[in-house]
Amino acid sequence: MTAPNERRAPAVQLMVGALCATLTVALPVSAQSADTAAARPADSVSLQALQDSALARDPRAGNVALDRQRARLRLDDIAAERLPSVGATALGQYQSQVTTIDVALPGGIHVPTPPKDSYDAYVMAQEPLFDPSRGPRRAVAAAQRSADESAVHTSLFPLRQDVNEAFFDAALLQAQEAEIDAVIADLQTQLTVASSRVREGAALPGDSAGIMAELLRRRQDRSSLEHDRDASLAVLADLTGATLAPAARLALPALGDAVDRARANLDSLHARPEYAQFNASRTLLDAQRTATAAATRPRVSAFARAGYARPGLDFLSDRFQWYWLAGIQLGWAPFTWGSNERDQHALELERRTVDRGESAFRASMRRAATRATAQIDFLDQAVAGDDGIVSLREEAAREARLRYDEGVITAAEYIDRETDLLNARLARATHRVQLAQARANYLTMLGLEVR
Repeated sequence: MTAPNERRAPAVQLMVGALCATLTVALPVSAQSADTAAARPADSVSLQALQDSALARDPRAGNVALDRQRARLRLDDIAAERLPSVGATALGQYQSQVTTIDVALPGGIHVPTPPKDSYDAYVMAQEPLFDPSRGPRRAVAAAQRSADESAVHTSLFPLRQDVNEAFFDAALLQAQEAEIDAVIADLQTQLTVASSRVREGAALPGDSAGIMAELLRRRQDRSSLEHDRDASLAVLADLTGATLAPAARLALPALGDAVDRARANLDSLHARPEYAQFNASRTLLDAQRTATAAATRPRVSAFARAGYARPGLDFLSDRFQWYWLAGIQLGWAPFTWGSNERDQHALELERRTVDRGESAFRASMRRAATRATAQIDFLDQAVAGDDGIVSLREEAAREARLRYDEGVITAAEYIDRETDLLNARLARATHRVQLAQARANYLTMLGLEVR
């Protein structure tokens, strides 16, 4: 009587043979595609270049040029105040009473009475000779431009962190893909050996089926990683405007030395654009205080007037006359009922607000730096221990492979050791990318470049 296992053996062998044929066709093609992609020369994309591209691509970057144009217009307006101003005026009026001189002069001569209606059309030209507020107002315009530009840089700064996040998401998936590819190649080799043993009757079909199932699972993992990486690259491309091919290799920046220098000089680092914005705000407030004080100082200007009127300069005449006059004019408003002092005080209070805002920002940066350095130190230790763990797992996997080849252990036990090795390698790759990301985030947080 035929045993049940013997009756099922041909069916299992047929199933195994069909699966082997399918994987032999499908998997090598995928591996060949991957090998072809790896063999193609792919540009290595740097993080700093992507950050620069993101800043240049953002529409707000164009605001710097607009701010400069506005500042240039303000300065041109102030410069134009040096030029003479010319205006024309015409008026006619009737008054109910005029000056009369009721005195009879010798010889019966009477002083004429001016007419009650008068007319005057004239051109007036005025040229400033001395204006103490002009220089301070120019300083205000220049300080306003610097403040506006620094505000633009501050608003753009978060883009650097956005690029970091997308870049390292893709880099982590890239590293995990490489580890999965190595496992897939090894499983493919073992599948070929196992299939040959099954055909020769030297192994049970279940061994080959177990390896095939694990191979299919790893191919699914690889496909998931690939889709996630494509999504991260799409986000990165949208941020930077760069065309990133799926085969593009993201180069992890070597930032250990830069981080060490930054940690040694943390208290003196003021590279964040917020610091420049605080300084620009103080400069603007100082310039405004100076301009406010200069507004009450005397101003001197020259003027000239020419016209045609009745009466002209001879107010006793009743005829139309041409006339002209010229002179120097002094303008001074020393009494402002305290408004100037109140404006000065308000600007001083605003400066204190800026100082307190900077102090709060500096304190928040110290706290963030403390958290960031703690994470960097932890990942440094994790990466240092990963190599030892991977070495031990590799030794265990080599022993399991030899024992499997000798038929001492089953395919399931061999797959367990390979899974342990893969997990160790994935953990090492993850920690390495996370360490690079933590360093990059730390430098970016401080406003430093990640070259």
